[in-house]
Amino acid sequence: MIKCVAIDDEPIALSIIQEYCKRFGNIDLQCFTSPIEGMECVKNIRPDIVFLDIEMNSHNGVELAKGIPEESCTIFTTAYSQYALDGFNVDAVDFLHKPVFYPRFEHAMQKALLLANAKGGQVKRRDTITLKVEYKTVVVDVDDISYVEAMDNYVKVYRYGLPIVISQITMKEMEAMLPDDRFIRVHRSFIVSLYAIEKFSNRQIFLRDYDRHIPVGRTYTEAFNNLYNIFKQNNNNNK
Repeated sequence: MIKCVAIDDEPIALSIIQEYCKRFGNIDLQCFTSPIEGMECVKNIRPDIVFLDIEMNSHNGVELAKGIPEESCTIFTTAYSQYALDGFNVDAVDFLHKPVFYPRFEHAMQKALLLANAKGGQVKRRDTITLKVEYKTVVVDVDDISYVEAMDNYVKVYRYGLPIVISQITMKEMEAMLPDDRFIRVHRSFIVSLYAIEKFSNRQIFLRDYDRHIPVGRTYTEAFNNLYNIFKQNNNNNK
């Protein structure tokens, strides 16, 4: 879950950010019209991303940004474009000029998430993947994924205790997005998490907490056996 805080003394502006975060998906957002309360929250929870208005009635956002934790990324939101240079002088990731439109918001989010990973913050891009689901973007934690199933021009991503995610992407593209030391393609229609495997044979895999079994294609058997043996050995050595 991506932790975000939005600080703006205009409730309408906050409602727009809130709607966009909901559309982007996998975001835990806290909103504040009070800069003092908002910054207190930022210092306490140290969020991944802070949306910060620059010109508020009682405070200047550029000055407030100097108190944001180093591991947090700042995205400024303001109706006054002349503040853009000031914003970048305090290492802001991006500058959203009001009124903010969703494509521009999404672009800023992607930049912030990449930087959060580079900083070694709480959002690690290797441990999440971003999928298009209809008209919105969904960020999926790979630790939640048990297996992936092909379905015509779509994939179905099965997650423990969470809704299935259906995205228009090929299995080849999906395979490339997942960490190859934790996931393996075992069939032209299936990718499985090595952590989810309970038992297996040369022809099928049984996953924890699932009634169905996953078939193992003939051309995938050797690669699967080799990787799973390495995976088990590494896990045993780490215990």
